[in-house]
Amino acid sequence: MNCPHAAAARAAEADRSAGAITIDPMVQDLDGETARLREAGVLARIELLGVPAWTVTRHAEARQLLVDQRLVKDIEAWELWRTGVVTRAWPLIGMIDAGRSMFTVDGAEHRRLRTKTSQALTPRRLEAIRPAIEKFTDELLDNLEAARDANGVVDLKAVFAQPLPMKVVGMLMGVDEAQHPMLTRQYKAFFSMLTPQEERLKLLADLDVFYTDLVREKTAHPTDDLTSALILAEEGGEPLTEEEVVGNLKAMVAAGHETTIGLILNAVRALLAHPDQLAKVLAGEVGWDAVVEETLRWDTPTTHLLMRFATEDITVGDTVIRKGEGVVISYRAIGRDTGQHGEDADAFDITRPTRNRHMTFGHGPHICPGAALSRVEAGIALPALFGRFPGLRLAIPDAEITKLPVMTQNDMAAFPVLLG
Repeated sequence: MNCPHAAAARAAEADRSAGAITIDPMVQDLDGETARLREAGVLARIELLGVPAWTVTRHAEARQLLVDQRLVKDIEAWELWRTGVVTRAWPLIGMIDAGRSMFTVDGAEHRRLRTKTSQALTPRRLEAIRPAIEKFTDELLDNLEAARDANGVVDLKAVFAQPLPMKVVGMLMGVDEAQHPMLTRQYKAFFSMLTPQEERLKLLADLDVFYTDLVREKTAHPTDDLTSALILAEEGGEPLTEEEVVGNLKAMVAAGHETTIGLILNAVRALLAHPDQLAKVLAGEVGWDAVVEETLRWDTPTTHLLMRFATEDITVGDTVIRKGEGVVISYRAIGRDTGQHGEDADAFDITRPTRNRHMTFGHGPHICPGAALSRVEAGIALPALFGRFPGLRLAIPDAEITKLPVMTQNDMAAFPVLLG
């Protein structure tokens, strides 16, 4: 914060950010925030815990920006970082500067870091692990029955939606199941806005140690998992460094389970709030894939994706994103774009013709490599859940469900249900 340019940079940003929409770290009114962002226009000026940025709220413009090579992941392109206005003390810095991985580089380096992950998550590979996902799902459904309290209430998140994707991503990465609860706690604390920044940075350091130990074990004793595949060089290819493998694993486990938790719970919540549509699915009139896609569009697992930086001025409509400014992708607002999905875009409708035409998993080179995996997991979990418990219902009024204080993920604190 002592950089000689910091005061001038802060003053310039203050003028530029007048009227900015503050993104609520406690996520007390996500629907209202989404509406305000959309009302602000194609590009909205926002404030993230005191730090200004732009966010894009429309499908077409987001699609263009996500392939614009003038927007990069390199934090060194961010003026507020270079001038010391933003430091490691900012609580969201770990979501932007989390180490070298395919999530933080662009171009040829991004392709090199991403290739092996993509190879490990091919349709053939996903079909091969489908029986394991089905087995995990059945075991967790058994656990739901056993975990009911004296009133018949069970937390669908804690017992089902949260452990399922962690079991799957843990299996893919070769992480011992005994470590799953620890990783769940670590990531939950890392993303929570209630966690002090010093503790959050320590969590990152602890995860680095855990994944470094895992990588070294797999280097010495490779097995049939994604971690080993990332370590072993392709014939004629350049191997990833230990730091790169660790960075990829750290981010992939986070994305690989957090997104699917939100997808499963948001789908269940939407169906319970729309019993007519649930009835159509249970009757076989509409497929579960339609539920998955409409949920991804309407109530995105990721609300705001941080962050890309302009390497030169970029004009979007009547607005200029200046060189060095940060750009957030607000997927929840984008999913409600009336220009893309019609005037009823705020409504949940599994028969919507445009339900598949969303960008919830991104677009362009950085599109989520685990998108297909998340769809497979939800596509197995949802019909199995309602097949076992067709009378499933909320144990509390929908309005009493609270969001976790996470600025980037659309996640619930708990999801208490009665199994019927």
